Amino acid sequence: MQLLYNIAAVIIVVLVIPMFMVRSVREKGFVERIRQSLGFFPEHALDKVEKKDCIWVHAASVGEIVATSPLIKEFHKEFPKSPILVSVVTTSGYEMANRIIKDADAIIYFPLDLPWLAGHVLRRIRPRVFLPVETELWPNFLKTARKIHVPVMMVNGRISDKSVKQYKHLHSLLRDMIGTVKLFAMQSPIDAEYIKRLGAPPELVTITGNTKFDQTYTDVSPEEKQAIIRSMGLEQNDGIFLAGSTHRGEEEPVLQAFCAVRKTHPHARLVIAPRELLRTTEVVHLCRKAGFTVTTRTRLQHEEPHDEDIVILDTIGELGRVYSIGDVVYVGGSLVPHGGHNILEPAAHGKAIIVGSHMFNFKDTYALFKNRDACITVHNGAELAREVTRLFDEPEHRHRMEEETRAIVSENKGASRKSAILLHQMLDAYESCAENFHRVRSTQKITNFQTYFIDLVHSKKVEGFFPNVIMGILYIFSLIYGLLVNIKLAGYKYGVFKRDHLDCFVISLGNVTVGGTGKTPTAQRLARDIRDMGYRVVILNRGYRAKWHGDVGIVSDGRRLHMDAAEAGDEAYMLAKHLPQVPVLIGAERAKTGRYAMEHFGAEVAILDDGYQHWQLERDLDILLVDAVNVFGNGYILPRGTLREPVSHISRADVCLMTKVDQAAEGSCDYIRKTVHHYNPKAQIFESIHQPRCFIPLSDWYVNIAGEGIDVSLMKGKRIMAVSAIGNPASFEQTLSDIGAVIVESLRYPDHHDYTMSEMADVFQQAENVGVEAIVITEKDAVKIPADVAREKWSIPVYVICVEVTFQQEAETFKDMLRKRLAERLGSREKEEKGSIEL
Repeated sequence: MQLLYNIAAVIIVVLVIPMFMVRSVREKGFVERIRQSLGFFPEHALDKVEKKDCIWVHAASVGEIVATSPLIKEFHKEFPKSPILVSVVTTSGYEMANRIIKDADAIIYFPLDLPWLAGHVLRRIRPRVFLPVETELWPNFLKTARKIHVPVMMVNGRISDKSVKQYKHLHSLLRDMIGTVKLFAMQSPIDAEYIKRLGAPPELVTITGNTKFDQTYTDVSPEEKQAIIRSMGLEQNDGIFLAGSTHRGEEEPVLQAFCAVRKTHPHARLVIAPRELLRTTEVVHLCRKAGFTVTTRTRLQHEEPHDEDIVILDTIGELGRVYSIGDVVYVGGSLVPHGGHNILEPAAHGKAIIVGSHMFNFKDTYALFKNRDACITVHNGAELAREVTRLFDEPEHRHRMEEETRAIVSENKGASRKSAILLHQMLDAYESCAENFHRVRSTQKITNFQTYFIDLVHSKKVEGFFPNVIMGILYIFSLIYGLLVNIKLAGYKYGVFKRDHLDCFVISLGNVTVGGTGKTPTAQRLARDIRDMGYRVVILNRGYRAKWHGDVGIVSDGRRLHMDAAEAGDEAYMLAKHLPQVPVLIGAERAKTGRYAMEHFGAEVAILDDGYQHWQLERDLDILLVDAVNVFGNGYILPRGTLREPVSHISRADVCLMTKVDQAAEGSCDYIRKTVHHYNPKAQIFESIHQPRCFIPLSDWYVNIAGEGIDVSLMKGKRIMAVSAIGNPASFEQTLSDIGAVIVESLRYPDHHDYTMSEMADVFQQAENVGVEAIVITEKDAVKIPADVAREKWSIPVYVICVEVTFQQEAETFKDMLRKRLAERLGSREKEEKGSIEL
């Protein structure tokens, strides 16, 4: 069903292109509407809401914007630190929103619900919650909301008879849309019953009333009312008859009624507000044909009024206030089978209201007013003429209706406040749920084609025609890449390509997937253990993303640092910072850096950090890391997937070290063991976890090498914001959760991202908005944050989490194996030390 919907959506857009071209010429602002609907927003339009946990309220047109206005005020009170985004569909709705909604941080056009487009815009903004007003349900948009775990709550929900019948034809598409909504706040019992009939679970449906009862933008003082009358040239009158939101076929009976009124009230005046402004010329012609003088609101803005009989209201967003000047009001769309329009705007001014018999779009509101004799129903032009004349001739009857209208409005206020409270409760329940805890709070801070592409490549399953085409092409390249990898490895294996040799014990440490397995903390632990065994150990790092270029770069000589993070690259710098007495060198050719280390530092053991694929150098021990959380990536080789080489190449490893086993899903560790034994029966398998050692204040981390910091237990129960630019941010967030920290928000940047001062200022601003007690980052992030951030005094402290690798049950077995392998090649340093003491 989704596929059929997408095909139909694309065909419809293609077919309406000619109409779009015509409207772009005729309608002011239509070009901008189409640009934004296609995802091209003005510069800085989303600055205040993009990736900032905003509340996104979507209202299609003017009527929904009127209902949205009081909601926004209440949301602003309930969530004072959360930015608010309002989206609309029509140009009239856009103008109305900009006119009456002052508390919104951004107002945009809603994206077309095309495949990829709607999801792209939603991912870019990444709101905290999405709130469609009335029944604005869009399949592709909601599908993406489900995927990225953005909760949806329907507010001021309304369903007409017609909509119920139409929605039922959507079948599975309807089930998916309804299933995405976490709470249905409906206007009335009728609307609640309709949404249940469409499949909404009864326990998720509640009745709040109609928020239009709460609207105040139409409030008009006596002085403002007189100003409107003067500006429209209506000062000389025996009463004003106002026909609002009229459709084709309704102006004739309205003019018939006006003729009848004029017989007893010769100076009565008429205001007509056509629902479609493009019909203004047509309505003017009808008025003149009926023998009346007529002008328009826009003309009166440039000319002096001449006491015309009729004024055509041809402006956007004014009707709600102009209703205040009418003595008798007819609400259009009801004498023709359109379904009527909302009578609450004239009701807000306490007016005597007349409607036609076709009010099926507003059954509940209409029934409320009709049952209390607060509105009159007519069936044709003759009845309309009779009732309008009666209300003009019998002011006591009109005043009674006006009093009843004001009473109904007063009794039904409060729906907006109820909705705000329900939203707060829904978000608290949703975000505190263990299932959603991390997912709902994790925000990808930078979203562009590169990050979209990376996310796509990391996916195990891809949906959609276009993504599948891309992945199909990449899969072909991955087959070619895998073949080349096998050829190159065979060349080294059979002596076609020469391999270098070092006169020291060489250990390679690496993985077969791209990033996120925990190489850096494992390299630290391994180097520290070997150093404590009495061997002179060095770490040879390739210097990924280092600004330094050359054959041999000394990051640390074991006593002091010689490079900063920018020069050395973040991984090499972190290793050097935490390993006193262990030199750290960078360079593309490990044979060169290894010989230098032997000559200048007397290196006996060289650890090749990220060296599993560095086949140019012979090694004595290959240690393969396998992330127990993200087992062998997505199973595909680069560029289709995240494997650097086929899984079968684990056959080269002497040792397989499973990392983060405490965070692994049930069965993952057994699967890894079976896979390793299948390809490499001789490999020894060990398990490790990443355990937080301490939290170090960022200012101390910059000046303190391998500091102690504060105990991890002190972070338990604290509301924190997690900020990271690493390969596996979910693991970092899980670690924080495991120690009892309450993650209010997690901001995720692309791996190896260099932070700017403006980005960090934005991080602190968001942290203040959500009320956290601390910001926590990884060491990999600490080296990428400008030093000025650490020097400045911020209202919220920043802590660097220091993680260490801890081996599980087989810890002593691993050490014994390592000690034995080193002793066989280099001799036992522990025995030599004992011998020297005895002498």
